[in-house]
Amino acid sequence: MKASFKNKVYAGIAILIVAIVGHLLFAGTPIEPLAYSPPEAPAMEGPLKPNELLKQATLALKGQIQGPEDVAIGPDGLVYGGLADGRIVRFDPAQDVSDQVPEEFAQTGGRPLGLAFGPGGLYVADGIKGLLQISMEGNIRTLSTGANGTPFGFTDHLDVSSNGTVYFSDASDRFGVGEYLYDLLEAKPHGRLLKYDPQTGQTTVLRDGLYFANGVALAPDESYLLLNETYRYRVNRYWLKGPRKGEMEVVADNLPGFPDNIARSSRGSFWLCLFTVRNPVMDFLHPHPFLKKIVSRLPKFLWPKPKPYGFVLEIDGDDQYLRSFQDPSGENLKEVTGAKDDGKNLYLGSLHNDRIGILPMQ
Repeated sequence: MKASFKNKVYAGIAILIVAIVGHLLFAGTPIEPLAYSPPEAPAMEGPLKPNELLKQATLALKGQIQGPEDVAIGPDGLVYGGLADGRIVRFDPAQDVSDQVPEEFAQTGGRPLGLAFGPGGLYVADGIKGLLQISMEGNIRTLSTGANGTPFGFTDHLDVSSNGTVYFSDASDRFGVGEYLYDLLEAKPHGRLLKYDPQTGQTTVLRDGLYFANGVALAPDESYLLLNETYRYRVNRYWLKGPRKGEMEVVADNLPGFPDNIARSSRGSFWLCLFTVRNPVMDFLHPHPFLKKIVSRLPKFLWPKPKPYGFVLEIDGDDQYLRSFQDPSGENLKEVTGAKDDGKNLYLGSLHNDRIGILPMQ
């Protein structure tokens, strides 16, 4: 009886192992990954040298909010943040932030990601609802939900010109909010850069074939914009005016992390937010589509995890790193995805944090 029982146990274990291996090797997967060989991550030296400057940030609304992906400074001097539950909230940075309660400004019913003020109020890249405009009274208007017959899959970030033209990104027209890691594994160019014309109400595709199109920021003179491709570790310049209008070039390549949002600073440089530092496991997996398929079949809690790390890099309009603000432990601020300044303070949002950071300008 004992031998028979043991044999049944062994048989059951063997069947389970075969089932697991079979699932990992042959089960369906939503991705058809490409091989991609990332360059070796750059040395963390010079302006990239690790520091703990983000640990000096004061924390606003800590524990009262979740996922303020991006922040924006309104004409009323208040700081606005878009949250995971669809709300856009605001607070007064001129007052003591230690005990302020967030004031609800609007509820998009989606996932507000990019925020930028312009003529007519607050413009929002909502990952679910598309491109929105919200008046200062909180009235929401949908401006665009697709272009060239293709609906937006992941409206991500934006900037607004002085005449109200909106330049924005659709990170992926294949994988939506909550599925962005599939886009990372697949390593295919599903992203787009778009333009919304307020005079005609038309949306134009300026560039497609982008590897997770993310942060968008206009130059001070609006002659070009910078556009992040998160899953290629790079920043591009797209020319809007002059003899090179319509052309795009790489201005910062082989970044030390995943570039998320980007914004023009008060002194004419740019705040480049890195979601986290490079992941050696992902860089190892990328050249091997077969392995990436196996990972895609695993429960997501077993996927490679981002290191909790806070990283904001100040860059010029070319290829120069000026300085960085970091929190290598991620204890105070991790996964910083949005940064805006008012000349006195730098305000910092995050896809997953429960707080907004306030760092005095140096």
